[in-house]
Amino acid sequence: MAGNPGHHFIPLNMISYIARRILFLIPILIAASIIVFLIGHSMPGDPASILLGTEAADPAKLESARRQLGLDEPLYAQYFNWITGVARGDMGISLRTEKPISKLILNRFPYTLELAIYALVMALIIAIPLGILSAALDSRLLEWVVQMIMLAGMSIPAFWSGIVAILFFSVYLDIFPLVNFPHIWEAPAQNLFSLFLPALVLAIPNAAVFTRMARSSSLESLQEDYIRTARAKGLSETRVLFKHLLKNALIPLVTLIGIRMGYLLGGSVIIEQVFSIPGLGRLGVQAIFQRDYPVFQSMVLIITTSFVIINLIVDVLYAYIDPRIRYS
Repeated sequence: MAGNPGHHFIPLNMISYIARRILFLIPILIAASIIVFLIGHSMPGDPASILLGTEAADPAKLESARRQLGLDEPLYAQYFNWITGVARGDMGISLRTEKPISKLILNRFPYTLELAIYALVMALIIAIPLGILSAALDSRLLEWVVQMIMLAGMSIPAFWSGIVAILFFSVYLDIFPLVNFPHIWEAPAQNLFSLFLPALVLAIPNAAVFTRMARSSSLESLQEDYIRTARAKGLSETRVLFKHLLKNALIPLVTLIGIRMGYLLGGSVIIEQVFSIPGLGRLGVQAIFQRDYPVFQSMVLIITTSFVIINLIVDVLYAYIDPRIRYS
């Protein structure tokens, strides 16, 4: 028997919505790239002088370096050259290492992306069961414990919890390595083990935020008729909570997941510094201290683009979580 073709293809209205959103992203990304470019050029210091070092005292060499970097052109021409190069995958050359910035970012970005995903998964594993159970179980003690956990998780600074975690788990107990961070495709088990502690430190404040949202959403869903109907049918409480309640409770959580994922990508700078992880955030900090502005510009642009794309993906996921949502 032939199946229903509507179940095998993406609805046309969703395709139209995705196409419109992608077109809408273009001016956003252009505006973001202009802001990033202007921020880079407003920083103190001359890139040509940084590139030459002690040889910058020679006016002829300094002028030659400025022509080589395109700094003698008008600002709009410099932006056009930079953004067209980025579109081709050419982000320029690092002033300090004189290596292609694209290669530097490709080598560092996997660490930042993996750390963000790792922390996000950890946070959800902690938050979803805790939020649902604290809403479902009528226990003042459990509610108080959850409230204290959420308050502590959102209040403790990441750099402090990271330092404490290193002292306890790496120095005193000698469980987790401090500087051994291989790529996941080189040594998957060692990679996941070495990133476990920084991911956990990064996950804790996000777990607190997710728990609060999951609990609030679950409390609302528990009052719905479909929950009372499921219980009246004699379904087990576990099935009611984690099959019927969970799917609807996740809907407001999805938006928060998208926002927090964007912050995880850009906000892992502190954790990467504390744990000496060779990620994109640490590369950005080094670029700022070394005044390597082309690297900083490219790094910020990559993170901004990732944030925008993640929000697009979250919007599209709504249709799969709740079929009642329609795109117009």
